[in-house]
Amino acid sequence: MSRGSASKCGYPGPQGPYYCSAGAGASIGRDIVEAHYKACLYAGVQISGVNAEVMPAQWEYQVGPCTGTKMGDDLWMSRYILYRICEMYNVTVSFDPKPVPGDWNGAGGHTNFSNTLTRAPGTGWDAIKEQCEKLGKRHAVHIAEYGEGNERRLTGRHETSSMNDFSWGVANRGCSIRVGRMVPVEKCGYYEDRRPASNLDPYVVCRLLVETTLLM
Repeated sequence: MSRGSASKCGYPGPQGPYYCSAGAGASIGRDIVEAHYKACLYAGVQISGVNAEVMPAQWEYQVGPCTGTKMGDDLWMSRYILYRICEMYNVTVSFDPKPVPGDWNGAGGHTNFSNTLTRAPGTGWDAIKEQCEKLGKRHAVHIAEYGEGNERRLTGRHETSSMNDFSWGVANRGCSIRVGRMVPVEKCGYYEDRRPASNLDPYVVCRLLVETTLLM
């Protein structure tokens, strides 16, 4: 979201104080975010959280957990609701993967994914490792469908992996696939595909994840 202007507010200071912040000048646009959250709940969208992101006036919200195509339905509706809320505040919305060039974080559509195999007690961790290997073999196929302009974001900097290489790891924000720290301990759970851009088509991303990990 963009709010204010350089002439009124000056150019924002470097990244650092904005992530999960509180207070005027750091947490920019919270009123919009909370209005959006409430509107999504009222509309029946499975929204489950929000937080201020690394770049000023950049926000993340989480949709889910959802099963099957409901993931796409709810994310698509949440975007429409966000546009309508921002219209009321005379604020523009951008889902561009790299809305501001330079030393600023991009905007991703990180996708948490699990299935009965990964959630199985005791054997889920082995299933996750196997599925990560499958995802690596089709990395180029996924990258091609993970959002227009994503090459400007997936540079290996600003908490991203390089779009040219596949990687996965535990508690590593610089990997293509991040596995939660407790997954190897509990031997089951989910993993996060950090490659999709904020302008992702959720139906395409979900289809590819299922296709690669379960049907091949």
